[in-house]
Amino acid sequence: MIALVTGASSGIGRDIARELVARGWDVIIVARRIERLHELKNELGSHAKCIRCDVSRIEECKKLHEVIQPQNIDMLVNCAGFGACGFFDETDLDTELEMINTNLVAVHVLTKLFLVDFIRKNRGYILNVASIAGFFAGPYMAAYYATKNYVVSMTGAVSEELRQKKSRVKISALCPGPVDTEFNDVARVKFSSKPITSRMAAKQGIDGVMKGKTYIVPAVKIKMLRFVKRLLPDRMITHFCFGFQKKKK
Repeated sequence: MIALVTGASSGIGRDIARELVARGWDVIIVARRIERLHELKNELGSHAKCIRCDVSRIEECKKLHEVIQPQNIDMLVNCAGFGACGFFDETDLDTELEMINTNLVAVHVLTKLFLVDFIRKNRGYILNVASIAGFFAGPYMAAYYATKNYVVSMTGAVSEELRQKKSRVKISALCPGPVDTEFNDVARVKFSSKPITSRMAAKQGIDGVMKGKTYIVPAVKIKMLRFVKRLLPDRMITHFCFGFQKKKK
């Protein structure tokens, strides 16, 4: 069994690669930081191959699929992504566009290309790493939340399409709350609640996609947020989100 993991140079992506190898999989690890990939490859040994790819560029995503397709992979993990924090009128536009390309466009392109391959052979797994943010509007991190909304919505829709087709292909969105990774350094935030480890997120993500869960939400407290959202008006929820995000700065 072979898995392709983007964003494998750190955080959840790195630990997903480790988790898969521990379960007997081979992995193709992808990221921009090739030196980080080589460090992980040295750790994982012969079970890992590394490819440098900037998934924020559509043409590189298409080239990645072209190179990988002959290897007949069994799982795609879209994990590359980052965030940015601040009032929408004050955050940097170029940074946000790169975020949209990485968090959203790359997930769309790679999911579509590999999904076609998986449907053709009627097997395969796709794990899109989203966030609990994908179920909310997020003032102070408006663009980041919006990208994760897209990933959650698209994954849910494709999951239902696969059920209607009676396909054996499984697609899931991993939607954790705070995770102890480099994310907060890049986004320049501090979590206001205790994060889970990236290893825990990785394990639950792999468990969930293998079981065919559409939405995988680690940690009971984070699961409760989805339940609360159903009870309160959207405007009130968004107001609470603003207060939560402001505490991170």
